[in-house]
This record gives sequence, C-alpha cells and structure tokens, in this order.
Amino acid sequence: MTATTTLDRLAAGTLIPFAGNRAVAVPPELAERFRPGDHLLVVQDSGALLHVPAEQHRIAAGAVGRAHAAFRRMAEVPDEAVTRFFDRFAALLESPEAWAPIAEANAADVERARARGRSTTRLLATERMRADMVAGLRAWRDAGSTRGRVLNRVEHPGWTVEQVVAPLGVVGFVFEGRPNVFADAAGVLRTGNTVVFRIGSDALGTARAIVQHALDPALREAGLPEGAAALVESAEHAAGWAMFADRRLSLAVARGSGAAVAQLGAVARQAGTAVSLHGTGGAWMFADRAADAARFAAVVRNSLDRKVCNTLNTCLIHRDRAAELVPVFLDALHAAGEARGHNCKLHVVAEDWQHLPAHWQEARVRVRRAEGEREEPIAERMAADELGREWEWEDTPEVSLHVVDDLDAAAALFNRHSPQFTASLLSEDRAAHDRFFEAVNAPFVGDGFTRWVDGQYALEKPELGLSNWENGRLFARGAILSGDGVFTVRSRVRQADTSLRR
Repeated sequence: MTATTTLDRLAAGTLIPFAGNRAVAVPPELAERFRPGDHLLVVQDSGALLHVPAEQHRIAAGAVGRAHAAFRRMAEVPDEAVTRFFDRFAALLESPEAWAPIAEANAADVERARARGRSTTRLLATERMRADMVAGLRAWRDAGSTRGRVLNRVEHPGWTVEQVVAPLGVVGFVFEGRPNVFADAAGVLRTGNTVVFRIGSDALGTARAIVQHALDPALREAGLPEGAAALVESAEHAAGWAMFADRRLSLAVARGSGAAVAQLGAVARQAGTAVSLHGTGGAWMFADRAADAARFAAVVRNSLDRKVCNTLNTCLIHRDRAAELVPVFLDALHAAGEARGHNCKLHVVAEDWQHLPAHWQEARVRVRRAEGEREEPIAERMAADELGREWEWEDTPEVSLHVVDDLDAAAALFNRHSPQFTASLLSEDRAAHDRFFEAVNAPFVGDGFTRWVDGQYALEKPELGLSNWENGRLFARGAILSGDGVFTVRSRVRQADTSLRR
C-alpha cells in the first residue's frame, strides 16, 4: 500500500509531475507563500500550480458543504415551496425597500471597478437588469417541475421499467462580475438541485447585498433548507479553484474570460465533475456572393447594439462582392457606433487594407476603453491568425474584417480560428445555408443577426450558461444550459408477477 502524507511545505525547484511524464518546478515565490494547511492543485492540462490558502479552502468547502447538506433535504421539499421561493425572490427584488441597499452596494462596486480601470458595462445593476432578473425568476415560478416525470416506460409481461427524471445534486457556478446571475443560478432549484456560486470580485458587494436582502429571506419564507443557494464569500480566485476541485459538485458551470474559464474547467474535470463552460465569445458573420446588401446592413447594426458574448466580432465578406459590401459594412458599423453616442473601431486583415476607403485608412477617433477614452486610428491592420480574438469593448463597437474567396474558405477560417460558438450566413441562396450549416463546427448557426444566441431570448427560459465548442461537442445536450436541463435519470421497476425470475 502506498504511504501518503500531508503537504505542509514546498521547496523551490521541486519537480511536480503532471500529464503522466511531464513536470514543472515549484517557483520560489510559491514556496515562500505556501503554509501548513494550504492546498496545491496541479492542472494536468497545463502544469499550472494553483495555490489555495487554507482560509480560501475553508470558505469554499463550507459553502459547498451547506449546499450538499441542503440537497439531502430537498427531496422532502414540495414543488409548491420551490414555487414560493421564486415568487418571493422576485417580489423582494421588485420591492423598493429591498432594492435600495442592493442598488447602494452596486453603486459602490461600480465606483471601485472604475477606479481600478475595470469594465463596468455588465456590472451596473440597471432597471432593465432588475426587470430581467424578476422576469427570469417568475418564469421559473411558473414553470412546471420535472421532478419525477417519467421519460420512458417499457412494458414487460408481469413487470414495467420506468425511466424517471431526478435531481442531479449540487451545481457549482463561477460567474463574471454580473449581478443578474443570481436569477440564472437559482433556476437549478426548480428541479430539486442546490447551488453554490462564486461571483467576480467586481460584483461581490452587490452579490452579498442580494443574498442578505432578497435571496436568503426568500429561502426562509418559502421553507427551503438553509444553504440551498450558497454564496462563496470570497473575492479570491483560489476560492473558485477550491470550489471546482470539490468532488461533492455534480456539475460545474463557468462563465467569464477564456483563459480563466478553461483553467476552472480543467480543475473540475480532473476532479471527475461534469462541466459546462463558456469562456470565449464573439460571433462570426459571412456575407456570401448571394447576400442581400440591405439585409446585411441591418443585421450588422442589430448585432452590435452592446458588447456581450453573442455580439458580432468577426465579419467575412465574399471577394466577388467586396467592392459593394465592404462600404455597406463600414456604414453599418459606423451607424452602430453613432447609436451608442460613440465612434467605432475596425481591425482589418493586412492583405485586405486596400478595400478600405482612404478616410477609413487615415482617420483617428476617440475610443472608449475600460480605463477611459483615448485617441486611436479608426482602423488598424491585423494578422489573419488573430481573427478569433474577442474584442471586449465598452461603448465603441469593435470588430474584425476579412475578405475571403468563398463559403468553404469562410467555414475553414471559422473552424480554425473562432471559439466555435456562433456563426451567421447572409445569402439568398438556400442551398448555401445547408452547406454552411454542415461545414461550420458551431452549436449556434443562423441567417441574420447574431444576438439571438441567448437562452431566455431564444428558448423563453432563463439561461444558466452557453457553451462554445472550444473543448469539443457536448454529449447528449445542446449548448444552452437551462435549469430544467440539470437532472439525472433513475430507473424504477414495478413488478406485478412475483413468480418472475431470469
């Protein structure tokens, strides 16, 4: 039997094995910081050494533990109590008395984020965001429960087998700094699951206020077990790593920036936990030879109303139509910027620079960044292998442009460089749409504006997360994860003839 011991110190230069036959040396700064009681996670995908201080591990384990204990009790909770929870949560968010301290906490979060040069586009708890949260919670209130629903029944002589929907367990979420994720995450309670979540540091104050003034009171008033929805009270990344490494999670959902999400997903996978990841966004659009110019202009404008994951990021135009459609695209991009009261920003593959009018090649504009406004060229050259870069803009719409030879070339570029998320084809040739659908490796494919890729908008139910295909296609489910899609299947036999045997 192999002897084990507790790791209470690290020595600089010690080789830590990963991925079978590779190793990484412990850096001096990590060895210096490591203390007894701390944890070390070795990411098998990359060899990254993740230091989890004892306190962060305690915080995460405590939150997961509360959610795990609550899940054991959820089997005793009637569906009517879950309905009351959603109703009360929505009512409290609507209440001026409960919303006032939440709004105050959010204003403080926004001010701190601005002072740090951080983006506040998604952080601000606007009245629209508040209304969307309330609408999402009421959608879950009105949704029928799927607990106990019989998916399939097989009749045998003297006995019957049923396959029955059952709760999955504890669902762990790591969210970017958006306050409205509470309504999303709470959806898993509809099917009898429980949830533990960590929110980005920018929104942690708002999250705490929502828990104190709306979430916890709604749980108590509805009679749901304490911890059924538990917040990890830490702004440290280490708390998220510790949470995703906890084997008591049944599903790990991560939303945010690409590298961080990929790392979290790797931590959860090596713990044996199923994952739903969406780390890189940015929609792609291809205007084919048979594109209608007016339709193209409209969908470009309507795909750039604000920066979210399904915003148009990369536009490809058929070479045969470049002389006509590049100006159409530029006008639509400019109009999208004007609609937001700002300019626009364009990145053009270097070989396509000659397709730009002279004033686009020479002009300089004010561009609003997270750290403030600055003057930049309105257009800049880029390499073709940068087409997959997602532009995280504030109020200045920012996109990439490339002229390609044909549909096959467009699909090949999408498959090679994009996050394999969403693609749109503009063409009046219906056969081209069938070819495009089969050629692009994307879970979301359309023929118009890109902003339809949203669970609540497209499927009329709150979305827990969108998954791209950067890490491969998803087994037996679509790329929109919703609360009623988080379940397992149990088999139950009903025997009428007791004389039966195999």
